[in-house]
Amino acid sequence: MSKSFFANAGRTLCVGAVMLLLAGCNMDILNPKGDIGAQEKTLLLTATGLMLLVVVPVIFLTLWFAWKYRASNTKAKYDPQWSHSTAIEVVVWTIPCIIVGILAVLTWKSSHELDPYRPLQSEVKPVEIDVVSLDWKWLFIYPEYKIATVNEIKFPVDVPVNFRITSASVMNSFFIPQLGSQIYSMAGMETKLHLIAREAGTYAGISANYSGAGFSGMRFKAIATSQEDFEAWVRNAQASPNKMTPEAYQALVSPSEHEPVAYYSGAEPNMFDGIIYQYMASAGMDTGMCTPANTPKIALSE
Repeated sequence: MSKSFFANAGRTLCVGAVMLLLAGCNMDILNPKGDIGAQEKTLLLTATGLMLLVVVPVIFLTLWFAWKYRASNTKAKYDPQWSHSTAIEVVVWTIPCIIVGILAVLTWKSSHELDPYRPLQSEVKPVEIDVVSLDWKWLFIYPEYKIATVNEIKFPVDVPVNFRITSASVMNSFFIPQLGSQIYSMAGMETKLHLIAREAGTYAGISANYSGAGFSGMRFKAIATSQEDFEAWVRNAQASPNKMTPEAYQALVSPSEHEPVAYYSGAEPNMFDGIIYQYMASAGMDTGMCTPANTPKIALSE
C-alpha cells in the first residue's frame, strides 16, 4: 500500500479520536444550567485533576521503565540486589498523602455545602413540588396550586425549587443531570432536594435507579421558563378536565410504560403526605396522625 493511504488513514483516526473526546463535552452533567450542577461539575473536575496527578506519572513511568529495562537494552544498569530507596519511598507516599488530604477537605466541605436537604438561599419564594415515582412514570404534585402532572414539571428561572420525594412502588432515583444531585425515592419515606435553574430551557429528567421492565422509558421533562409562562402553564393545568380523583390516581399506580404527559386539576394539597402515611400504616407504625382527608387510596402489594 502507498504512503498516502497510511497518511490518510492516520488523519482519519486522529480526527475520529478528537471527535470522540469532544463528544463527551455534550454530556448533561458537564453542561450544568443551575447552581448545584455547576458546583458539582467543579468538584468533579477538581477531584479528577488531583487524581490524575498520580495516575498520569504512574502510567508514564510504567511505560518508561518497560522501555528502558527491556531485554534488548544492554546499556541499562543491572542490579539484582537492589531492594530499597528512601528517596523513592518519600515521593511515592508523600504525594498521594497530600492529594488524599486535599480530597478529604473537599469532600467534607462539599458534603455540607451540597447537602440535598439544605434549602437554597434566595429572596424569592420557592416553588414546592411533591414527587412520586410510580411504575413506570413520574407523578408531580403542586400543593400550592392544587394541580398534578405526569412526566413533566415547569418552574421559573432563578427561583428555587423544593422537591419532596417518595415512591408508590419500588425504590427509584430522581435525577435532573443539568441541574444537579440525584436522590432516592422510597415507599413510606420522604427525601428532599433543592435545585435552581439559571437558564431557560427544557432539561432531561431521568430515573437513575433500575426499577423493572419499564425503567428505560421512565423519563420526564423539566422546563425552566419565565414567571409569566409558568403562571400561564399553571392556569392551563388548573383548567384541565382530568381530575385527580382516587380512581385517577389508582389508574396511574397501575404499571404502564412510556406514559404521555398529562395534567390533572383538583389535586389535594396533602396528597403526598397521604401516600407516605398509607405505607407507614401498612407496616404497623403508629405515626400519631390521621389519614389526610380525600387522600387517594392505593392498593398495597403483599
